[in-house]
Amino acid sequence: MSKVLIFGHQNPDTDAITSAISFAYLQNQLGREAEAVALGKPGEETQYALDYFKTEAPRVVTEVASETNEVMLVDHNEFQQSVSDIEKVTVLAVVDHHRIANFQTANPLYYRAEPVGCTNTIILKLFKENKVAIPKNIAGLMLSAIISDSLLFKSPTCTAEDKKAAEELADIAGVDMEEYGLNMLKAGTNTDNKSVDELLDADAKSFPMGDKSVRIGQVNVVDIQDVLKRKEDIQEAMKKQNLSEGYDLFVLLVTDILESTSAAIVEGSPENAVEIAFDQKLENNIIELPGVISRKKQVVPQLTEVFKKQ
Repeated sequence: MSKVLIFGHQNPDTDAITSAISFAYLQNQLGREAEAVALGKPGEETQYALDYFKTEAPRVVTEVASETNEVMLVDHNEFQQSVSDIEKVTVLAVVDHHRIANFQTANPLYYRAEPVGCTNTIILKLFKENKVAIPKNIAGLMLSAIISDSLLFKSPTCTAEDKKAAEELADIAGVDMEEYGLNMLKAGTNTDNKSVDELLDADAKSFPMGDKSVRIGQVNVVDIQDVLKRKEDIQEAMKKQNLSEGYDLFVLLVTDILESTSAAIVEGSPENAVEIAFDQKLENNIIELPGVISRKKQVVPQLTEVFKKQ
């Protein structure tokens, strides 16, 4: 039996990387040889969590079939968000909290999907169900993921289960989750030292919507103008990616984590899909989105519905 590789989505965020770590630890405790890997390097927020809890980042892979024939997916299921050669390997398990789309397997598998705010909230249940104790550092990383995905419990994706899980994990990790969480989130908001391409790719996912390919990225900041001041360069880079990667529409969501609001830069067509989705007009390719902080719940479903009707 080959070693199972476990990984989250491309351009991994804190949940994608830490859920691979926590789920791989659980699998090893249950007697299956597994390794957490990543489909990209950790961002500053994730690296803050890894450093704080003294955990090495998973190695980065671009393909997996050359070293294993079995994988497990966490924090995603859509094949276009997964490893490049995902169709060449057997998916043994999926643990996820997103919509299910563009996913099929030849064989039965373990599939655990729940409508909660974070994959690690589900993984905590799996630890409990299997009566496996969680080490302090793993608990801290799982907590970090819940804080990240919920923006310190402000996101509409956050559920009572996420809050309860965070409290349990904070107790195991021995941290004040409010103080630690704010410091972690702030660690990921420095945009001045990032290139335009890094801003676009740091947390971006592709979604098929109707007959269109829509790319939606998100950048967390403490001042939206830190990103909007570079709008012209960002738009030019978006145009290039649309052409090179075949995206019809690119939306970059810029989210103020302190004020719980966003603005979006939009490039591609049809631009009016964004206006229809949010019942607002674009001004110079920017749309204001008061109260919008969740791509999963406040952007993707709204755009998907518009493209269904076009």
